[in-house]
Amino acid sequence: MNGRAADIYVEEVMTKTPIIAKPDMTIQEAAKIMRTERVGSLVVVEGDTPMGILTERDLVDKVVAAGKTPSKIRIKDVMTAPLETVGPRESVADAATKMSKMGMRRLPVVSKGHLIGILTENDILRISPSLIEITREWAKIKKPGSAEESGTKVISGYCDNCGAFSSELRAKEGQMICSDCFEQWG
Repeated sequence: MNGRAADIYVEEVMTKTPIIAKPDMTIQEAAKIMRTERVGSLVVVEGDTPMGILTERDLVDKVVAAGKTPSKIRIKDVMTAPLETVGPRESVADAATKMSKMGMRRLPVVSKGHLIGILTENDILRISPSLIEITREWAKIKKPGSAEESGTKVISGYCDNCGAFSSELRAKEGQMICSDCFEQWG
C-alpha cells in the first residue's frame, strides 16, 4: 500500500468484520467472546446500528475493580457510550489523530448509521508505524502544562500544514509542522 496515511482511506485498512455484542448480554458472556475471538473490545449493536463499545478497560474499571459480578451485569450498564465513530472515506491520518485526541485505541467505522468495520491501532500500525508514535506524541504535547507552543518537541512524520515528510516536526498552534512551515509561521 503506497502513499502517505493522509492519502489512505479508513475503509482500505479497517477490520471488516468487527466482533459485536448485544446490549442485554452479560459481561461474563462478553468476556468469553472477547477471549475466544482474541479481541480487546466488542461493538455493541442493536440490529446493525452501533450504540456503544465494550472494552477491556470497561471490564477492569467498571466491573472487576468495582467488585461487581460479571454474570449479573449487562453490557448496556457498563459499555462506553455514546459511541465515537469514523467514516469509511476519512483519511487514516485524520482517524489516528481523532483516536489520539480522545485517548482511544479503536474506532468503529460507520456508514449511513450502520456498522461496517472497526479501525484499530494495529490496523494503522500495519500501514504506517510512525503514525501511531506521532499521534501519541501529539497527545502528550497537547496535555495541560505541556510545551505545546514552544516548538521544542521534535518528532518524525508528515507535516499537518504542507503534507511533506520531515524528521523534524514541531508543535505549533495545535499542529505538527515541519521546520520550513515552522519558520514561515514565525
